[in-house]
Amino acid sequence: MAESMKGLRRTHRCGELSAANIGEQVTVMGWVQKQRNKGGIIFVDLRDRAGILQVIFEEADCGAEHFAKAERLRSEFVAAVTGRVEKRAGAVNANLATGEIEVRAESLRILSEAETPPFPVEENSRTKEELRLKYRYLDLRRPDLQRNLMLRSRMTAAVHAFLEEEGFLEVETPILNKSTPEGARDYLVPSRIHQGCFYALPQSPQIFKQLLMCSGYDRYFQIARCFRDEDLRADRQPEFTQIDLEMSFVDQEDVLDVTERMVAKVCKETVGLEVPLPLKRMTWDEAMNRFGSDKPDTRFDMELTDVSETVKGCGFGVFTGALEAGGSVRGINVKGQAEMPRKKIDALVEFAKGYGVKGLAYLAVLPDGSYKSSFAKFMTEEELKELVAAMAGEPGDLLLFAADKLKLVWSVLGALRVELARQLGMLDPNQYNFLWVTEFPQFEWSDEEERYVAMHHPFTMPMEEDLEILESDPGKVRAKAYDIVVNGMELGGGSVRIFQDDIQERMFQALGFTKEQAHEQFGFLIDAFKYGVPPHAGLAIGLERFVMLLAQTDNIRDVIAFPKIKDASCLMSEAPGTVDAKQLEELHLQVTE
Repeated sequence: MAESMKGLRRTHRCGELSAANIGEQVTVMGWVQKQRNKGGIIFVDLRDRAGILQVIFEEADCGAEHFAKAERLRSEFVAAVTGRVEKRAGAVNANLATGEIEVRAESLRILSEAETPPFPVEENSRTKEELRLKYRYLDLRRPDLQRNLMLRSRMTAAVHAFLEEEGFLEVETPILNKSTPEGARDYLVPSRIHQGCFYALPQSPQIFKQLLMCSGYDRYFQIARCFRDEDLRADRQPEFTQIDLEMSFVDQEDVLDVTERMVAKVCKETVGLEVPLPLKRMTWDEAMNRFGSDKPDTRFDMELTDVSETVKGCGFGVFTGALEAGGSVRGINVKGQAEMPRKKIDALVEFAKGYGVKGLAYLAVLPDGSYKSSFAKFMTEEELKELVAAMAGEPGDLLLFAADKLKLVWSVLGALRVELARQLGMLDPNQYNFLWVTEFPQFEWSDEEERYVAMHHPFTMPMEEDLEILESDPGKVRAKAYDIVVNGMELGGGSVRIFQDDIQERMFQALGFTKEQAHEQFGFLIDAFKYGVPPHAGLAIGLERFVMLLAQTDNIRDVIAFPKIKDASCLMSEAPGTVDAKQLEELHLQVTE
């Protein structure tokens, strides 16, 4: 039978006790990790969010009644123990923070009994994630998950402290908004009162934080909940949190400065990581040409090399055909891997095909200087030598090439270099390479919509020197946009905003909006800009990604208390679910088969 607290009060959490507490009488409470009955003595590992503590029950110390209760303890029973802290009689457990001590129990209360859990509650669980997510309330008892969520809490506290010190005001923005056509797909909420109308959950607080700048709040921040109805990945969820900020009377340098100081402070205060400032920078063009990615992992080399000029007159049709079609030929040098087995090379070719190219060409420079290649027979000895020289190839190197449209070549080689680095053990989890990627393209072409769309959003300021080609050559216009990147992951991004009416109007026109369409979608922002708007800029950092980074996990679900799975459903609560006919009727909705 479960007992009540009866005025009993906890003095310490389990993991907070140490050798400094030896001799003290304490009361601890938590969950039973395991119980070991050795006859006249019972060992119990008691667990709470602070850690695990060994408790010893002997009848001479706690009496027959409490010893009998200790015999009943099973995994996940909730217990309260009063006793004295002693130096551990057996060997010290170096794996536990409390490994030098134990508590000799004097009394025990069983506060709650538990059924046998469907899986062991243990660190680094091997239980299938689907089962753990179904019983997430048990999964969340695991010490590794608890450490992640406590880290998340410390990180948000550090963000609050830093931004408040920098003069930022925390302001909440609406969750029920108007749907806008740009960006990812909205989650829609039907209105009961306004028949046939819908709210949209915010993909970001973008428009509202710009309005706050119009309203004179100068520096805004929010730990903001956001929602996007898009396909999920290991680092993406349908609902997520971002550290959102906006500043008035600033330009790009001001935002970059305050953001990198905030990131450095959070890293230092939460996990002791020193982030050297200022952060390195590279333009979007440089990132794509060197690494094939706008979020480059710079912990290792293996950079892309453009060999289009070198092979433009060669006899290999795959290379020349790509160039004649306006494409590019580029390669990466995998140092010391010339003798990689053909089976592995074939697997890399299949990996590349997954990114839309027809295949990969390879050239191995063997230790004796000879070549093993998929295309050597189509090229002369001199052409091969020139190609190897262009790739800085040496005996022992494996050279891999992609030939296709430039965006595809970037995509496949960018992914391939990271995959090879992973296979070859080149990714040091304890190395953090932060950098800024700047000067993104203002627009990208959408084949689906057959028009230019904003790469960030319609309110991003173009580089001043590119305004003259906004209408004539939009594909070459650069934006005052910037992303903060670390180890191949986009941590966050933002931009300087357009605050002049004429530039905003030109931007809408470039995106194919008529004045009427622009006003229909963004009218209240456009109207607000008529009444005096300061220059402003901002940024948002994905909180979950930031926590993932410092917790050294590659699964975003490990840093969210109650996450969704790939189809955006919750295995525990079984959301989304159906609703009854009366609710649908009130909302003027009908579900069709």
